[in-house]
Amino acid sequence: MRDANVFAFRKAMPRMSWSPRNLYNLFRRSCGAEAQAINFTRTPKTLFQQRWLSKALVRAYHGDFINEKIFKRWYLPDTLPDVRPRQHPLSTNGDLDAFAGRTEQLERAKKRAYEEKMKGLAPVGSLMLAEVERRIDVFMFRCCFAHSVYEARRLVIHGSVLLNGKKHTDANTRLAPGDMITVDPAAIRFLQEPKTSKTESDTDSKPESSDPSQSSPSTKTASQGSSLTPFNLPQYASPFIFIPAYAEVSFPTCSAIYVRHPTARPGYSEIPTPYDADGEVIRLAWEWYSKVRPRTRSKSQMAREPENRRIGGQ
Repeated sequence: MRDANVFAFRKAMPRMSWSPRNLYNLFRRSCGAEAQAINFTRTPKTLFQQRWLSKALVRAYHGDFINEKIFKRWYLPDTLPDVRPRQHPLSTNGDLDAFAGRTEQLERAKKRAYEEKMKGLAPVGSLMLAEVERRIDVFMFRCCFAHSVYEARRLVIHGSVLLNGKKHTDANTRLAPGDMITVDPAAIRFLQEPKTSKTESDTDSKPESSDPSQSSPSTKTASQGSSLTPFNLPQYASPFIFIPAYAEVSFPTCSAIYVRHPTARPGYSEIPTPYDADGEVIRLAWEWYSKVRPRTRSKSQMAREPENRRIGGQ
């Protein structure tokens, strides 16, 4: 973590962390006093100020550890994908459809088209951050193997993570569909036994009776359940305990598979974000980066690209 004051209440910028201070900042930006600052319906801010604030909030959560120049050059798509449902013309000749036996099929198609129309367009604005979600440290945080993305980066750099069975120490790597990561169970904090207090340790240090018949039932239960893996979640972790649809996680083996790239469909985006997936903050941030992002890449710049894994390749 480059800035030790990333959870400052003065800034109130949500981050990728389970910290209680971050949860409080998330509350302030969602429904607290700071939520009015990102309501641009009626605001004295200029369009430049709105875009700058939106860009700062989006970057604070999605990749604040990535250098701004690198983020603009390698993590932004050229355009936003069009994931709107394709419109198929439906037949209006009822007699011909009944003769061909397509009445029930057409009814299902009309019902599906009506439901998609009611849901609206897919929130494609959040897909500008799809490349950030491919990073191995962000993917570890999404799989709940680390309390924060900063801890996930530390685990990768210190060699506690395997990529497809081999030790991997580059936290900037972008995963390809089908890649599997494995985390050392000893490095996952909530899979460890909680630290006992000093009073408990003093109690345990007292000599006990040598008669096995006088042992307490709790001791027997603890000895019988010692083979189970402990699962001790930290406080205030429940708002962040969820698995995205593009990840297949196995906690018994401490491994996860990056199944596919995140996408969006009407009414739902697979990229977790503290802001509306197609709201004003995401849209204004995209407008900012679409104007300032670099357009050309030289050979020397291509040589400095972070590792970008492809399907079937290294």
